[in-house]
Amino acid sequence: MIDGGFHFEQPLWFLGLLALIPVAYWLKRSAARASQGPLYRYADPHLLPHLTGTRDLRTTERWGRYLRWSLLWALLLVAMAGPRWDATDVRLFHPGNNLLILLDISRSMQASDVTPNRISRARHEISDLIRRNREVRLGLILFASVPHVISPVTEDTQTILSALPALSSDLASGTMQGSRLTAALARAEGLLGGLPEDSARAILLISDGDFDEPDLPDQVARLAAAGIRFHALGIGTPEGAPVPAAAGGLVRDYRGDPVDSKLNETLLKTLTDAGGGIYRRADFRDSDTDAILQAAAVSRQPPQDRDERTRVWNERFWIPVLVLMLLLLSQFRALRWPWRSTT
Repeated sequence: MIDGGFHFEQPLWFLGLLALIPVAYWLKRSAARASQGPLYRYADPHLLPHLTGTRDLRTTERWGRYLRWSLLWALLLVAMAGPRWDATDVRLFHPGNNLLILLDISRSMQASDVTPNRISRARHEISDLIRRNREVRLGLILFASVPHVISPVTEDTQTILSALPALSSDLASGTMQGSRLTAALARAEGLLGGLPEDSARAILLISDGDFDEPDLPDQVARLAAAGIRFHALGIGTPEGAPVPAAAGGLVRDYRGDPVDSKLNETLLKTLTDAGGGIYRRADFRDSDTDAILQAAAVSRQPPQDRDERTRVWNERFWIPVLVLMLLLLSQFRALRWPWRSTT
């Protein structure tokens, strides 16, 4: 095992250097045969270019091209062999902890009873979960009336982090208005159902709790019976705020009055009680995310005897590729455009 320093990931690629030997042998034989061709019987070598319109390369030119080609071939093999150095030790995730986030992106999440609005606060909370996470694999599903999987449960949380700035209620503008948690729970059950039963599987709902589905507690209790715990992170305030409309202005009811959306903590706590999880109201402190991560990291798999880490190397294959590209660029001549005037 390589402990550190410069080395190649796939050194067997250097066997390709053996190809230089038969190429050199062929080049030598072809030059010798060309000098014994039938044209040499009827004209002197210095007159052949005038007869054929071409000239044979001199020995120095022939072998010079061979050496340039050999250099390019060697650089390509070096890149394929994978030079690397400067390793970084990264702690492995515990394979038994899995948390699937359900993010509500309905219009009510645009309410501004928290700064700057609910959806922005939700994105901030997810960012905190990723930043402070050390033991839990994460996944993300967006939902309004229809659920959309952004990322299955994975250790590559960078994918989720990269998608956060684009997550908004506008993504659900083409679907039916409203928020349906039932469909999102069914989608989450399908994703978590494929994981080992002895691993810790949990759902985190990030929402204002603005749902009108009476069978939600029963559905959450059924998931808990199957080993999938349910946690919730409330976004908003009990006082609430008007809901902005997609076309501008405010969402209004049938009487023309602005619709106020309030944080339904009663429903969210009922769901977490049925799902065997915890409820927290989102704020700018880290205590809420720490509590959820701690509640999710309860794998029933045997604990590790040591703090397992893996070594991630900084790959440097791009250096020989860059040199190769620069050498190839020097082989190109300036283009002569047919429409350019010669006068």
